[in-house]
Order: sequence, then structure tokens, then C-alpha cells
Amino acid sequence: MPLSNNVIMHLNEMTTQIHNKKLLSENDEQLIRGIFNKILEQGEWYDVNEIESWLENEGTWTHKPTIIRITNISHYIQTRFQQRPAKLKMLSDDGCG
Repeated sequence: MPLSNNVIMHLNEMTTQIHNKKLLSENDEQLIRGIFNKILEQGEWYDVNEIESWLENEGTWTHKPTIIRITNISHYIQTRFQQRPAKLKMLSDDGCG
């Protein structure tokens, strides 16, 4: 499944905000977690392998351990998001709903 334009926009946002692409700081990792959470909360979906491929082909992400770290974060966030309990709608008992 190819990445949607919205996911790519968020990945571009991440790329422009992280300056040292060879060594991620704790703040960088928090930013990455936040971006992947935002993607999922907006109802978008991504394939972790597509994220890795996009990072490798983007051009500024050349340090393989950093690419693997971002891919691992994206997988972790996606897995945690899937494990959240589904929000339930309350149905009324009056039979009109």
C-alpha cells in the first residue's frame, strides 16, 4: 500500500525539523513519536516497510541506523495505536437511535 499524500507531508515535516540525521536526540524521538501518533489519529494508515523505503529514497536520510530507529518507532506507535480500546458510542434505550 503506497503512502498517502498526508503521510508524506508529515514525513517531510519530520525531515525538515530534524537537523542531525545521523544521531537522533530525545527531542527528535519525541517529535517522531508525535508525528506518527498524529498520522494515526487523523485516520491515516501506513505500511512500516513503505516508511523505511521512503526514508531511504528521500535523499537526506543516509544513516541506516537512524532509518532503522525511525522505522522501529513507527512500528511501535502503530502497534500501540492498534491496541487502544475502541471508543464506543453510547446508544439510547428509546429505540429511536
